[in-house]
Order: sequence, then C-alpha cells, then structure tokens
Amino acid sequence: MEEDLEPRYVISVAARMAGCHAQTLRYYEKVGLIQPSRSQGNIRLYSMRDIDFIRLAKSLMEDLGVNLAGVEVLLRLRQRMAEMEIQMRQMEEEIRQLRAVQREL
Repeated sequence: MEEDLEPRYVISVAARMAGCHAQTLRYYEKVGLIQPSRSQGNIRLYSMRDIDFIRLAKSLMEDLGVNLAGVEVLLRLRQRMAEMEIQMRQMEEEIRQLRAVQREL
C-alpha cells in the first residue's frame, strides 16, 4: 500500500534523474533488468527505487567495467540478499517469541 503513494516519474524525467537516455531505460526494460509500472494509458512510470536501481547499474558499468549480464547477476544477488535479510529478521523475532514462551513454562 505504501508503494501506491510513492511518486512515479515518466520516462523522460526518470532518464534525466538517472543520468541516461530514455532509450536506455527502454532497453533495460526489454532485457528484463527493470519493470516499470504502467499508467492506465500504458505510459511507463518509474519509482525512486527503479531510478536508484538504474543509477547503480550505470555506475557498475561505467565505473567498474561490468557488462550488462554481470550487472543483472549482481543486482539479482543484491535483491536476494535483501529478501534473505527480511527472512532473517522474521526468524529472529520468532526465536524471541519462542524464548519468551519458554521462560513462561
């Protein structure tokens, strides 16, 4: 629900914010690197998360010489790590709750 309230930017604005061309964003979408949301009129809408993702990809390619396939692998790993961190926090909370129950017994 929070994400629904997040600002969205059309492709020209998102490209300017990310420091690249709109065609680059279309290409990244075509190869599956990003998936912007769409308006009812089918206009691409980019979130700040999308723009940050694009900036990181651009930095990896320009500053470190990573190719697009490498960027995709690195960014997918980053996403998986974030998911695992969420799972770990959930498990830690479950452990705390179980220990509290154990103390009561």
